Parts: sequence; C-alpha cells; structure tokens
Amino acid sequence: MDNKKQEQLNTFRTDNLGQTLTTNQGLKMAEDEFSLKAGDRGPTLMEDFHFREKITHFDHERIPERVVHARGFGAHGELQLYKSMGEFTKAKFLQDPAVKTPVFVRFSTVVGFRGSSDTVRDVRGFATKFYTEEGVYDLVNNNMGVFFIQDAIKFPDIIHANKPEPHNEIPQATAAHDTFWDFIANNQETAHQVMWIMSDRGIPRSFRMMEGFSINTFRFINEEVKSHFVRFHWKPMLGVHSLVWDEAQKISGKDPDFHRRDLFDAIEQGNFPEWELGVQLIKEEDEFNFSFDILDPTKVWPEEEIPVNIIGKMTLNRNVDNFFAETEQVAFHPGHLVPGIDFSNDPLLQGRLFSYTDTQLIRLGGPNFHEIPINKPIVPVHNNQRDGYHRQMINLGKVSYHKNSLANDTPAPIPAAEGGYEHYHEKVEGQKVRARSESFNDHFSQAVMFWNSMSGPEREHIISAFSFEVGKVKDKNVRQQVVEMFSNVSVELATKIAANLGVNPPQNQTEPNSTKVSPALSQENTIKKLDTLKIAVILADGFQGGIIETLDFLRSKKLNIEIISDQLGMVKGSDNRELEVQHTFLTASSVLFDGVLAVGGSNLNLKFDQDATNFVKEAFMHYKPIGAIYEGEKWLQENNMTSGIGVVVNSNNDQFTDQFINSVSTHRHWDRVIY
Repeated sequence: MDNKKQEQLNTFRTDNLGQTLTTNQGLKMAEDEFSLKAGDRGPTLMEDFHFREKITHFDHERIPERVVHARGFGAHGELQLYKSMGEFTKAKFLQDPAVKTPVFVRFSTVVGFRGSSDTVRDVRGFATKFYTEEGVYDLVNNNMGVFFIQDAIKFPDIIHANKPEPHNEIPQATAAHDTFWDFIANNQETAHQVMWIMSDRGIPRSFRMMEGFSINTFRFINEEVKSHFVRFHWKPMLGVHSLVWDEAQKISGKDPDFHRRDLFDAIEQGNFPEWELGVQLIKEEDEFNFSFDILDPTKVWPEEEIPVNIIGKMTLNRNVDNFFAETEQVAFHPGHLVPGIDFSNDPLLQGRLFSYTDTQLIRLGGPNFHEIPINKPIVPVHNNQRDGYHRQMINLGKVSYHKNSLANDTPAPIPAAEGGYEHYHEKVEGQKVRARSESFNDHFSQAVMFWNSMSGPEREHIISAFSFEVGKVKDKNVRQQVVEMFSNVSVELATKIAANLGVNPPQNQTEPNSTKVSPALSQENTIKKLDTLKIAVILADGFQGGIIETLDFLRSKKLNIEIISDQLGMVKGSDNRELEVQHTFLTASSVLFDGVLAVGGSNLNLKFDQDATNFVKEAFMHYKPIGAIYEGEKWLQENNMTSGIGVVVNSNNDQFTDQFINSVSTHRHWDRVIY
C-alpha cells in the first residue's frame, strides 16, 4: 500500500539538476536573464510569452491561506493495526494487522496566520489522511478533547472573536484580547474548552508529544449493519508534555519554527514519531445512559467510564519533499469516508461536512483538488464529474451522465454488500426547528471535572494563564464577567484571577459540589521517556576529556546531545580529543532544550562565565533537569542552585551519571523552589 502511494507520487516529482530550461509547455529557452525589448533600452514587448508566463506564475504562487489552521507542518507515515476491528466496523483498513496503510499527517495552530509562531497558546490541529484500498479516509482531530461551541452555526463567531480585532489587526495568534473574552463570557458553552486551552495543553512541547482527539462522535458499522458510536484518539508514545509559558514566549523569539523543526529533525534523524490509535465505543442502545450527551462536542467521554481501546500504531517516517506541493495543498475533510464509518447527529460535525468542501473550493481554486498528488487516492477514480479549474484527468468517451445506454450504464453504483458506501439507516423524526437539545445545556460540570483532575502545578499554570490572557483585556467589565463565569468552575480559581486582574471577587462564593475526576486529563500521569529529549552541554577549550565517555553513555539512552560554547568549530579537551560545537550562546538558548549539563573547561573568561550562568539559571527557573560536573559546578555554586531539586552535581559523586539520567527522566521538577 505504501509503495503504491510512493510510486504515484514519484510520477509527479521532478529534479531540475543538470536539465535544460524550458517553459511550462516544454519549450527550450535560449535566454532567461532579459525580457524581450524594442532595442536594448526600449520598452518590453507584449509578445514576450516567456516573461509573461514567468511573472504570471510568480504572481500566483501563493494560494489563499486557510482561514483557520493556516500554519501547519506535515509528514508521511503508516498505520499498522495491533488487532482487527471487524467486530465493530467493516472498514477494510481496520481489519488486517499485517497491512500497513499509508498516511499523511498535518499538525497546525488554529488562529494564527501562516507567518505566526509555533509556540503560541492555542488549540492544535492533528489531521490524518489515510490512503486506503477503499479510497481516502480523513480523520480531522485536534489536540484537545473538546471544542468551544456545540453547533457549527457559531463557528464563524468564535473564530471572528479569536482572530485579530478588525479595527487594527491586533493581536496576532493569541486569545489575549477583548473580543475573544467578551465572546467567552457571553457564550458559556465555551467553559470546558477554555479550561483546556488555559492548561498546559495549550502550549505543547512538541507535535510528537501531544494527543489527538476526534471531538466529534462518529459511527462504526459492521458487516451485520450493527452500529456503535465511536470517538478516536491518538496517544503519543513519548507521553503528553508541555512548555511553561515564559519558555513558550521566549521560544517564539528564539525559534518561531520550533515545533516544525522538532518534527522535521526527529524524522531526519530516524527518531520516527509514533502514536497509538485508540477508539472509545458506545453501543447504540446505551446512547442515553450517561450524565452527558455523547453527541455534545463540548464534552469528553471520560476514559474511566468509556475506556480507550488501543487498536494500532501510527509511525511518521518520511518528511515531505516539497512543503507547498504537499503540506500546503493537502485538503482534509471529515466527509471523506470509507464503508464502515459514518456520521452521528453531532451538530458541530454536521456543519463541518459542508464547511470543509466549501473551504477547499476557494482555497485550491475549484472542484479538482482531489487530483493534486497529495490528495489523490491510491485507487482508480471513475465518475461523471467533468471539467473545472485545474482538471488533470483526461476522460475518454462521450458519456458523462447516469443513467445511460451508450456506455452500458457505467460507471455504475455497486451494492453495499459488494463494497459500495451506504449511509447507516437511522430513524429520524421530529419537527423542523432552530433549537438545541436540552441535554446540551450543562456547560460547567465537565469544566469542574477538568479542574478537579489537575495536579497542583497544573492548577497554578491555569491561574497564571488566565491572569496573562485576561490581563490583556482592556475592558474591565469583560474581565469581571470572566471572573463571574469561572466561579462556576472553581471559586478558588475565580478569586485568584480576580485579584490578579484588579477586579472584584466573584459574587458566587459557593464551590461546585462535584468531586468527579478523570486522571487521564492530567499530564502528571503521562508517560515520561528519555527518548529524543535534547540536552545542552556547555563546553569550553580544555574540558576534561573523560566527559566524552559520559556523553556517549547519554546518547546510548537515546538523548540528543548538542554542544554549546562561545564560538562554532571544535573545542579541544585536556587529552587533545575534540568535540564539534553545534550552537553558540548567541544562536541557542536553554528554552530550546529539555535539560542542561554544565561541564566548562580550563579556558574560561568572564564573558563565557556570564553567558553560561544565564543559560543555566534560565533552565533552573523553568524547572528543568540540570547536571554540573568539573569546572561547570561553579556556575551553580555561585548562584546557590546546587541544592535545587533535580540538580545533580559531581563533587566526586560516582553515581553522577545515573542520577542525572534519573533527573532527566522526570522532565520537570515542579517541587523546586524558585527564588
């Protein structure tokens, strides 16, 4: 299967190396430096077809960016099942554990323009295109388990409120402004999503370290036409990890492509990112047996009540060859289905089924976006659709309609029993109304559950996030409304943010009486692995040569070791062995690493000491693991950092390396006292 897609894409690849210049029509050109003129100082002639083609193509290089999810990054990979799901769905790609289904995944931020930063506080898109034997299937997820709104008719409203304000186009890629929080305070169905985005999940450490949630409810249909409601999950094999806010802000300045670079480099280095695919299933007859409406996209299905059944693993193992042709032109749509998967009546999902196609039509220039190589299915396409912008298929024959006798009534539909797609026969009855089910009216119980499920540090981060985001709101009345709204989640939360925002404490002083928790919501309970974590090693000339064996040992634990010094080139150790410097203090920062190992050297100066001290102090402030050995100890000793939790110093400690590994394996040391 993967080979089929690879072969198909190969037919569209071209390498200009060593080739003769031609026009887009294949005409070889003798000149590409000068336009055709009437004399060497005369006007350019309109008949210069080469100039017109070249400049016209340049003028049209940029397609309209996505209204949402404009900033994205993608990669190719494959899905392989652990077990067959034939009991629940007849979808072929979910049947055979021996089959590898090729996929393309695009990660994205939601609000910012294409030129915005990777590490803003935002929801992240996690969209997967499966190239299956039955056609393309798109699973269009986010990294948070819920959404702001319940009905798609309000989608333009939440996005308009969240985008830069129209009178001055400020601010970019952030919710920290008046219109967003005014919308939140006046549309209280948003409460649960806001708790997620104010949590650490709003600033993920890496695309490789975030979950994916379908949010919407779908159906699985098996061969016996029995239906189960289903929600999909991607569970990262590296666990779910995040940045701290100060770190995220600094990374935006140091490396706005931080998440893109992280994913690209991991794949190039052979550290292929992996996620397990899981599904939550509810029998059709159990649809109304829960305290929440299972079709409500502002509600999670708590994993403790409805377990996530892990069914397979996705591996991303190949970067794109061309960002525009693949990542920018890829077109996802939750309506791209295969037999065995169908929709529910989730009102957000129902609206998405129109919106995605409509978006692709204007963004990609017409109805033939399916013929772009990255979107093209690996199975043949036969139908009576014709023409339109950018048509590539050359249809033979004169019949382009159904039914017909001139082509023996082909292409012809095929019965569901033979693989044709047929929607689930759901009984629907009722009056035509503009309304929402009363079962959608509970806006706070799961927001309370989310807050109850957070660890102490996570709660502090949420309070800080509210204080920063709402602190940017100029209208004091809006700030007060936000405080009153979130007193329905936690009076403690609302009271603390009120103090930070300079508004009155909430009028409601009664804490919600729900003690329900979902441990799966807290990152405190996530997987913690050493694999691919980046450790900055600060070295100078004259470093103790024995550190080379220590670094080799750290690499054997799958840590990425990168050398920091005052200049690029080679640094020479006390035994004349050399190491190559990857970064200087000017080109790197501790915020780009997961931990620091301070080594030093004999050739130090005041400037080096200052830079190294600042590097280590910043990592200390961000609760990161820190090791210090040889001359590097002094940078910690002089700043009273040696006794900090998660800080490991040598001082003739023969267990130093093992203790440093243990410190790194914790990822963050939230109990560290910051002063």
